[in-house]
Amino acid sequence: MNNGVVIVGAGHAGVQAAASLREDGYDGPVILVGDENELPYHKPPLSKTFIKDAEAKPQPLRGEAFYTGSAIDYRPGVRIDRIDAERRSLEISGGGALAFDHLILATGSRPRLLPLPGADLSGVLSLRSLADARLIRELSAQSDEVVILGGGFIGLEIAATLRAAGRMVTVVEAVDRLLGRAVAPVVASHVRQRLEATGVRILTDTSIARLEGENGHVTAAITSSGERLPARMIIVGIGAVPNVELAQAAGLSIANGIRVDHQMRTSVPEILAIGDAASYRHWFTGGDVRLESVQNATDQARLAARTITGHADAYSAVPWFWSDIGDMKLQMVGLTAGGDSHVVLGDLPDNKFSIYHYAGDRLLGIESVNRPGDHMLGRKMLGAGFSPTPQTIAAGPEGLKAALAAFLEKEPSRAVG
Repeated sequence: MNNGVVIVGAGHAGVQAAASLREDGYDGPVILVGDENELPYHKPPLSKTFIKDAEAKPQPLRGEAFYTGSAIDYRPGVRIDRIDAERRSLEISGGGALAFDHLILATGSRPRLLPLPGADLSGVLSLRSLADARLIRELSAQSDEVVILGGGFIGLEIAATLRAAGRMVTVVEAVDRLLGRAVAPVVASHVRQRLEATGVRILTDTSIARLEGENGHVTAAITSSGERLPARMIIVGIGAVPNVELAQAAGLSIANGIRVDHQMRTSVPEILAIGDAASYRHWFTGGDVRLESVQNATDQARLAARTITGHADAYSAVPWFWSDIGDMKLQMVGLTAGGDSHVVLGDLPDNKFSIYHYAGDRLLGIESVNRPGDHMLGRKMLGAGFSPTPQTIAAGPEGLKAALAAFLEKEPSRAVG
């Protein structure tokens, strides 16, 4: 009997895996299991337009007709309690089982919990799901003052959105700058300056000792120095934890995520893992990574489908990310850890610039603010393995395009996108 493919997790990765299986000609059963009672939806808009617009609707990843028309058995509101890897079966919460020939784990990640007194008060929220976004939208309409714990992308996106909606917003970050190791200090400093100009208060090198409340609802965050930050809503954005519990209990290899090879196979070859929950040895850096991005999720999903349909491709997608913070569109391509120099193109005061990061003479990645052309060209350069000299970058986009074209004439097989 053909039990087909079961996909656990109906986010960007899971939905793309189901779609790619059909696109690649897989004709067995495809069952997509999600624990939310929603049609799968885009998550990036939740921290932006959705939470500030009472009329905004979730944006479905695919229309309902896609699932029926593609013979994808989508099952919302289903939780999996256990994987029996030996028998290739899943135990469903509340009873029942699902057999599989191949299993794809697209279990994602969840917000890191706040280990503080008062963290369980009403009004202390994180953003990961549509239900979270609805709560934030509802409570923000009743909250003049909001405190955001964590100066990462999600926290800053929400800060800009709520400030634009007229809220008094304070961002508290435990380390000495925003965006941690996510972007270069010059980009982080620019983001801080732009946010502060809109009225967002930003406290770095500041920790929270406890949260205070009345009648079970939060009223303030108290810093370690004793400052009281009033708030009817506190949003926690201090990182994410991969959802590996199912895989770990099944005996799969775990290393800061579900460990996979370059074909997305776990330590049990019939079980694959993709997206936020998967960790792997990166082809570009040689280091172990776990990436949380829509691009990584969808590219790994496409590869997992190809693995199941008999192809032997290795994962070699160029990682890229984006974030919209107020009037700044941040776009990042590549992985810049280990860089030892950089080149700036553009003008910071104009809010339009790019940072090109190098390790020696090798281009590692590019961070752009409101320069989408630099980002798109950067994706082509990194995908082709082309590292322009700093002098070529200084010549501007036209010089870069010409240099890339000349490189590809010599090595046409390296052309990407």
